Amino acid sequence: MILFIKLLLAHLLGDFIWQPNSWVAHKEAHKHKSIYLYLHILLHGILAAVLAGEISFIPYAVLIAVTHGIIDLIKLHFQKNKNKRTWFVVDQIAHLLILIGITLLYENENIDFLWFDNRFWILLTGILLVTKPASIFIKTIISIWSPESQNSHQDNSLASAGNYIGILERLLTVCFILTGHFEAIGFLLAAKSIFRFGDLKEAKDRKLTEYVMIGTLISFGIAIITGLILQALLLQLF
Repeated sequence: MILFIKLLLAHLLGDFIWQPNSWVAHKEAHKHKSIYLYLHILLHGILAAVLAGEISFIPYAVLIAVTHGIIDLIKLHFQKNKNKRTWFVVDQIAHLLILIGITLLYENENIDFLWFDNRFWILLTGILLVTKPASIFIKTIISIWSPESQNSHQDNSLASAGNYIGILERLLTVCFILTGHFEAIGFLLAAKSIFRFGDLKEAKDRKLTEYVMIGTLISFGIAIITGLILQALLLQLF
């Protein structure tokens, strides 16, 4: 299990945290001719090898890098603007299945790295998951419902404010679950609803209201599920 956690962490770092938007745009434009595609593949291999912390895992890290590149190439050649959301989901599922397969294939269970214990890796992966990766997932999933009126009100808000608010609310939700304060999640959701109510009332746009509600519920859902999984994994270590 801890090996899968570390490989998932490597995937989150390589696919979301340390992959700039400029890399993504260049890969989509140039596909297999993009130098950033191969840098991306190399990054995944290095991250998997380093986080596993075992020399014997290097061949498996190479396998992860190669399969990651193949999956990305397939997505780049077949995705269109109208089906990007579908290919994003298929792409991520394929990567996760590869990581699960590698975890089952690797026989050495003595995975350790420096002085960090298993709780550190579990917490780090869970916290990282609800930040930028969750934001990209939510944005991709609900992009099909993006109302036109949303763009007309962007001049009145801070740049990327909605993204940072979402990250903060998910981090707080996970913290509340891990500390046993489930009631605080309700207050957090209510507080966000109150602040949003004025904007939605002023906009008088039902589509915008539904769009915000879907995004908010998905965001809290991801945070709650992540928090519960973290709680269950951490309890097993005590």
